[in-house]
Amino acid sequence: MNRSTSGAYDRLGLLDIAGGCIVPTPSTDLRAMTLGDLDDVCAIETELFPTPWSRQAFEADLKRSPPTLALIVEEQGHVVGYIIGWIIEDEFHIGNMAVTGSRQRQGIAKRLLAEGIRTACERGVRLATLEVRSSNEGAIALYERYGFRPVAIRRGYYTDNGEDAIVMLAEVAE
Repeated sequence: MNRSTSGAYDRLGLLDIAGGCIVPTPSTDLRAMTLGDLDDVCAIETELFPTPWSRQAFEADLKRSPPTLALIVEEQGHVVGYIIGWIIEDEFHIGNMAVTGSRQRQGIAKRLLAEGIRTACERGVRLATLEVRSSNEGAIALYERYGFRPVAIRRGYYTDNGEDAIVMLAEVAE
């Protein structure tokens, strides 16, 4: 990790107290998403989202790697969370991040976000962006804790109910 990336991680609260990157606990594995993970990933999508991404959308993105960056947290052979996004020049656009309901609020999203940003920074990224439902207060609070700030509103962005999206941005490298 270079000095500028390390400083950005510290600012974003993504370093542990020893000053290193947050690492998975022994009971879980954090790794790159593969096509073999898509049954579990799609099950999480269906569990959590009114308009889940299709398997074909995930497949297409995984076959485009890079610029796709996709990670999963696996526990006892099953995906419990994932992050997927795209690196476009110096920006990491997070397309989706989810943790299965039974494992939410246990640090998995934080680990996915930290590793996604760390990996993106290694590829020259300076900024991270995402859209989040305006009603998703838990996700908004998580992103704000790690340096994301609202920069725009996309009116009627979500097709299932016309809900607005908040566009959030974080500077992840100095």
